Amino acid sequence: MGSFSMWHWLIVLVIVLLLFGRGKIPELMGDVAKGIKSFKKGMNDEDAPEASSTTTAGKTVDHKADETK
Repeated sequence: MGSFSMWHWLIVLVIVLLLFGRGKIPELMGDVAKGIKSFKKGMNDEDAPEASSTTTAGKTVDHKADETK
């Protein structure tokens, strides 16, 4: 079970083309590209609120320690 020959890859390519068709593969790649773009946009959207919150006035939280001993 060494490396595959050119005939093996050609047969695999023909099977993939038969299963998905010529038009389906570019559609799938376009969907993958859209998914990557939306993921990057989502990651940038998450970073944006953090940067804007540091420029606003700082919030303080009052905390009273429990002094019952």
